Amino acid sequence: MPREDIAQFTIRSVQVLAEDGTVDEDLAPSLSDDELLDCYEAMKRARRLDERAISLQRRGELGTYAPAIGQEAAQVGSAFAMDEDDWIVPSFREQSALMVRETPPQQILEYAMGMEEGAEIPVDEHALPPAIPVGTQPLHAAGVGWGEAIQESPNVALTYFGDGATSEGDVYEALNFAGVYDAQTVFLCQNNRYAISTRLEDQTAAETLAQKAIAAGIDGVRVDGNDVLGVYRVVSEAIERARDGDPTLVEALTYRRSMHTTSDDPSVYREAAEEDEWEARDPIVRFQVYLENRGLLDEETKATIDERVESEIADAIDRVNAARDELDPADMFRHVYAEQPPELERQAAAFERKGDRDG
Repeated sequence: MPREDIAQFTIRSVQVLAEDGTVDEDLAPSLSDDELLDCYEAMKRARRLDERAISLQRRGELGTYAPAIGQEAAQVGSAFAMDEDDWIVPSFREQSALMVRETPPQQILEYAMGMEEGAEIPVDEHALPPAIPVGTQPLHAAGVGWGEAIQESPNVALTYFGDGATSEGDVYEALNFAGVYDAQTVFLCQNNRYAISTRLEDQTAAETLAQKAIAAGIDGVRVDGNDVLGVYRVVSEAIERARDGDPTLVEALTYRRSMHTTSDDPSVYREAAEEDEWEARDPIVRFQVYLENRGLLDEETKATIDERVESEIADAIDRVNAARDELDPADMFRHVYAEQPPELERQAAAFERKGDRDG
């Protein structure tokens, strides 16, 4: 039997908004002026929350926090593409997307402070709690998307994960499952170039992460993840395909401009020149230039948005601090076991005695 090529594949790469703020009008999505400004404000809100959260953690007022500075376009653009009843299935860095889906900043801060209220999802909100284990949430999203398909519902599940997660077997199993069962799922990989400190080149020999969809028999597409208009367009198209039972893997090529978490020091494993290069590609600055060129954003409008964002984040911090002050730290001993083990009883008693002395 002669040798022959039996299959060929290509991976599309999409950019709508160039780094200089110019736009490809043929690809630009149909968003109103108000929607464009809403996208901009959402990105600014996410950036400011991350900045304040890092400061709070450094002062010892917040636990470990995973900022998404530099990834706002990938999250905001994709979240804006979702319908109200679509499911969001996050990892642990999706505060930008969650706030677009109307999760209040206070709840995100509560989660980072270890308050159980921060992980409580309202019954009418189509969202799953943050997933800390790397790569597990795509499996959940594949199941949710399959469940929606079984019920003949139009709802789609959109899940977020990083480039490091694509090195986990769970992610491929989720892609494969979704392809076999026509799950109504969109898989959004935020390729920020690093799995904590491991460079992308040390994770995979693949030219793109989008091509990992090929083995699962589903669509794969790469988009400039710092281009909020491009992300919105690509994810909107992927969501519409998913409603028809055609899942998609979207690779959003972006860059984590800050640390992996507040326990990380990126200066140990990457060069300042690389960080400077990606600073020039900042997604908020790029979008701001575009809005200014369209006459939608002037100094007065920018100041108004900044003041509104600052007030909202400051108010959220005040409210979460007030809620924390009302908590009884001894509750951590009270709601773990139906019958408290003796060792835990001794620890609780010691904790109470220390509290009495400190008081």
